[in-house]
Amino acid sequence: MLSGPREIVTPFRPIPLSVPDGMKPNEFFNSTENLNDLAHNNGLLRNPEGLLLYRKALGHSNLFDCSIIYDTSQTILDPLGRPVRRTQVPDAARHVWNRMNQILIAFMLERYPDPAAHLVLAGEASLDATWPLTSPGVPSIRMLHNHFIVFDKADLAAAPLADQANPNLTDGGQHSLFQAHMRAVYRAFFDGLDLKILRPCQAGSCRLALTGYPQGLPSWEIQGGGDSLKRVEFWDEYDTILKGFLDFYRTFFGQVSTRNAALPADLYFPDLVRSRLQFDNDFLKAAKMVRDRCIGDARYANAIRWQPAFKQLIYRNDEGKLIVTISQNSIGNAITELLGVVVNRVPDAQAYGQAEPALVEQLLEVRRRLVEADLGNAIATPSWGGDI
Repeated sequence: MLSGPREIVTPFRPIPLSVPDGMKPNEFFNSTENLNDLAHNNGLLRNPEGLLLYRKALGHSNLFDCSIIYDTSQTILDPLGRPVRRTQVPDAARHVWNRMNQILIAFMLERYPDPAAHLVLAGEASLDATWPLTSPGVPSIRMLHNHFIVFDKADLAAAPLADQANPNLTDGGQHSLFQAHMRAVYRAFFDGLDLKILRPCQAGSCRLALTGYPQGLPSWEIQGGGDSLKRVEFWDEYDTILKGFLDFYRTFFGQVSTRNAALPADLYFPDLVRSRLQFDNDFLKAAKMVRDRCIGDARYANAIRWQPAFKQLIYRNDEGKLIVTISQNSIGNAITELLGVVVNRVPDAQAYGQAEPALVEQLLEVRRRLVEADLGNAIATPSWGGDI
């Protein structure tokens, strides 16, 4: 069987949502009105920390698919002022979020135990607050949210190969920039982080045979597998990966923006940045290359995400190991595309209706477990009650 990215078709039920005249859909999706609609029609659970578990109406997979969003729509009305990454979330909310993540991932692994049969993934999407609301491809809900998704590998194997030139797979050139010009320094910087549970994967060892992805991204095996997700130390290390990435990204694009720029303020690992980046010739040559191109290529400069943009996820590889990886994305590719899965959503209420009962049964069961663990209160919608 050929290895390569797959493009699958996922049916959905058309959403009867009226966008006010004069507004673009992505502008409306960031509104309090839309978030109220999301909770009313698809909400599963809400807690005092502001975390909302909901069914994805426009999902990636109809096998299992849901999200947790840090809903600040009523407390921060400025969409550009909302938290867009986990490091911006208050400690108490992040603690609850980590526990919710652990229970959801454990549920997926329990229900789908065979790595040869199912692809299991969970991850965070950065919604960069510097990206104009009207930009093509802008995230539809500008609030930090996690995805929890399961794909049937037989369905993936039967799907046609995706176009490898798809910009969401190639990441608009920024992925190749990091890998082609700073691979050694990028890896050396991550190697300087103090990690005990997360063990670096050897190059290429964590790819999925079916898709050949992820490609070139730094990846770490979670030693201890799912049991480690019950330890707060794992989530501290998961945050450490993100913090290291943020330091690297901010330092690099600071140098792209301004030659010989001072180091960014409030670095998480200032000593590591000074020792591994500030005097590294490959790092600074790459910054000059990008800066020179920005000066002469308006389209290239406009595509750059000057503030950190990323996708960070946990997935199960072909050997059944849990892997953490992080992408330096600039275009806004879907989190599934880091693993070579391109989702083509099509309106088909009948096909969605066939999959819906089994999907909802699982969502209500995982909700029951979250309520039992004192992680929130059940929400009643027209599709399901609030009782557990």
